[in-house]
Amino acid sequence: MESGVREPVAGDAFGRVLERCRDAGAVPGAAFEVIERDDGYVAAADAVRYFTPAEELSGLDRWACERARGRVLDVGCGAGRHALALRGMGRAVVGLDASPGAVRVARGRGVEAVVGTVQEPPPGLGVFDTVLLLGNNLGLLGGREQARTVLEGLAGLVAPGGRLIGSGFDPRADGTGPGRADADHAAYHAWNRERGRMPGQVRMRVRDGGVATPWFDYLLLSCQELAGIVEPTPWRIEHVETGGRDYTAVLAPDA
Repeated sequence: MESGVREPVAGDAFGRVLERCRDAGAVPGAAFEVIERDDGYVAAADAVRYFTPAEELSGLDRWACERARGRVLDVGCGAGRHALALRGMGRAVVGLDASPGAVRVARGRGVEAVVGTVQEPPPGLGVFDTVLLLGNNLGLLGGREQARTVLEGLAGLVAPGGRLIGSGFDPRADGTGPGRADADHAAYHAWNRERGRMPGQVRMRVRDGGVATPWFDYLLLSCQELAGIVEPTPWRIEHVETGGRDYTAVLAPDA
């Protein structure tokens, strides 16, 4: 009797979810993004959030978009919700996403978008006055070691006087105070500490049916943890705007 377990096929699960949501008219319940964590925890969220119209963006997202200046790079653009809001404000914006399917969706919605990552941006991308990491995309910093490489790479994409604006989520890893983490998350944070990782350093992959992205690290971190990560890089924190456990940080090149 065969006892092996078949792994999912490696592929662009995130792009598949966005394309299915788009094809269904970007309505609630049409497609769900399934996240699998390396401890076996699985969560699902409605993919319609990636199609949020400009007028329905969160207060922090609108705050960030209003402060974007000049030529803008939208890192992790997904289906283009922030890029479209910026375009409506008259900004020149380029979207960047590792998912070819996401880039196809964003382009189909009128966004200038390219396939690439913060670690390996496509050649000829040029420089930007503002780099955005919205939608909690400070998570793309990955962890202590990866974050320095990412931030140094982004510094090379910013014109003199430019800014990086990113949003994050404080996991409150100690589980104290209002909005404390539930038992599953608290146990995961503790396991991360045992492994020498940051508490909110999530090892995860996106699933869609029998297809899965490669495993990757996504970092949930407090403002204090962000400050520690930024300190040895070419950046400094200029301002932090908070909204509960969510926050948006403005980083400037370190003079």
